[in-house]
Amino acid sequence: MTERFRVMRLDEVDGYADEGRPRWHMIRAMLGIESFGINAWRATEAGQAIIGEHDELGAGAGGHEELYFVVSGRATFTVDGELVAAPEGSLVYIKDPQTRRSAIADEAATTILVIGGRPGSRFTVSPWERSAEALRFWTTGEWDRAIEVLEAQLAEDPGNANVLYNLACAESRGGNADAALDHLARSIELEPSFAALARGDTDLDAIRGEDRFPKSRA
Repeated sequence: MTERFRVMRLDEVDGYADEGRPRWHMIRAMLGIESFGINAWRATEAGQAIIGEHDELGAGAGGHEELYFVVSGRATFTVDGELVAAPEGSLVYIKDPQTRRSAIADEAATTILVIGGRPGSRFTVSPWERSAEALRFWTTGEWDRAIEVLEAQLAEDPGNANVLYNLACAESRGGNADAALDHLARSIELEPSFAALARGDTDLDAIRGEDRFPKSRA
């Protein structure tokens, strides 16, 4: 029988938080929502970047318009260089996907709900979110589970540079150097900027000394 409805608390939604970073609550994936994107971020301390600076045109973006709802706490957004105060209850709507946006949590436990979609198009999950679904296993060290998720996503979208890069990171951490180097090389072929990212990424420390690892330019 199809589930008619579901009631949950935000704290019950799967998510993860690296040390010193906000917690990501994966609402869309947890509930199996297919018609729109929705996730939440909760600051673990004041002064934290709760929404990283981005636009919706990059390699990992979905071209979405986005609505940010400050559920609790207080945040300061920067929208194309303009500071926007956003206390609890504020709605910050960004229509143009080329607009740069970010937010700092002014209080610990500030929570922001993010809703997005592409006007006139059937909803598709952004490349960033698809690959990031595996990142919750970074906090537990369950590299086999992270690899399983990323391999399934890669099978659906073989040309996704973000998935390839994160898969390389998981394989490096999991001790599979050859596969990590193969997937890293392919990710850089598709997105050359990942070469610089890889050179400073600690997830790739285990393969950094390999001949095939991207070297710094003189």
